[in-house]
Amino acid sequence: MKAPLLAACSPLLLLVACGRAEPVADMPSQEELAAAANAAAANALANAQKDDAGDSRNYVNIDHGYSVTMPEGWMKDGEASNADGVVYQDPGAGADVRVFWQKNDNDQTLQQIVEALSDGAEGVDGDFIGENEYRGTANDGEGNNVALRLLKQPDGAIVTATFVYPEMLSEQYQPIAQALLDSLRIFAPKAQTPEGASATATPAPAANASN
Repeated sequence: MKAPLLAACSPLLLLVACGRAEPVADMPSQEELAAAANAAAANALANAQKDDAGDSRNYVNIDHGYSVTMPEGWMKDGEASNADGVVYQDPGAGADVRVFWQKNDNDQTLQQIVEALSDGAEGVDGDFIGENEYRGTANDGEGNNVALRLLKQPDGAIVTATFVYPEMLSEQYQPIAQALLDSLRIFAPKAQTPEGASATATPAPAANASN
């Protein structure tokens, strides 16, 4: 069973729900991220190519510069997934996870994004970790808890991960949600690496990771 809230809304719209924050470690600075971007992108590309050869829990989006490790045994929802992100579901208990990239045309801060989406509604009580990360939890009003993490990339784009699970199974799913959100990483998108820049003259399909 897929949560109706997530089926109808983009990942960022979950910020209008209520929740509580979970403390996490500080994110690296933009300078540190930039210094490691090329190496991280090369590693991600190598992992994605290796994942294409067989079954893998790792989802790597080379074009948009992020990766995440899915829970074991979960299944990809091909219809809900696209070039910007992916949806995985637990086939047994009605839990799902959604990880999507969104362009930030106005280069808003995470604080501005959360404030705008929470304006006129009951917002998430979460924590901003530095300038580039937000973590929190919520309840969707349908008997499901929502754990979420937002990361702002150096170019201003936002990567959002939301993990939805039945409230009655919180003890079972909380550690799984924590591990998944902790696994979310960002790196330089393919077009911003030397390899990607040299390949822009030849159109290529999106290089999303395997199921």
